[in-house]
Amino acid sequence: MPDLLDTYLENRSRIQPNHTNNYEMAHGGNVMKWMDEVGAMSAMRFAGETCVTANIEGMDFKRPIPVGDTALIKAYVYDAGRTSMQVRIQAFREQPRTGEVEQTTESAFVFVAVDEAKRPVEVPELIVSSERGRRLRQEARERALDH
Repeated sequence: MPDLLDTYLENRSRIQPNHTNNYEMAHGGNVMKWMDEVGAMSAMRFAGETCVTANIEGMDFKRPIPVGDTALIKAYVYDAGRTSMQVRIQAFREQPRTGEVEQTTESAFVFVAVDEAKRPVEVPELIVSSERGRRLRQEARERALDH
């Protein structure tokens, strides 16, 4: 059975001019795409199966990511049902020269594990065996209650 920390992933994308809107800030659709991709990888790491997006439980854009900065995406599975899993996904702007990080976006996505015929399949039980894992799960659950 996978542990929550086994599902924790981070990925970075440098914000290029073709990723931005008229204000030279990362287009919200690109941020959402990167969050979906990293979230799906986290879900697949947990389920050991292909996972597809089933629901997005709110998308809070708190501040923009300017061109030249890096979009840092963090994701982890914090709850699982029979065939689905909830993944907390956060985006941050990271200044590449200083490493300064500031949260920009947050959401919880629901993914469903599917077989080769695209039918839902069961997922394993989620284990939370460390203090860090318990803290991450609690933070995700508290955020879910706020929405």
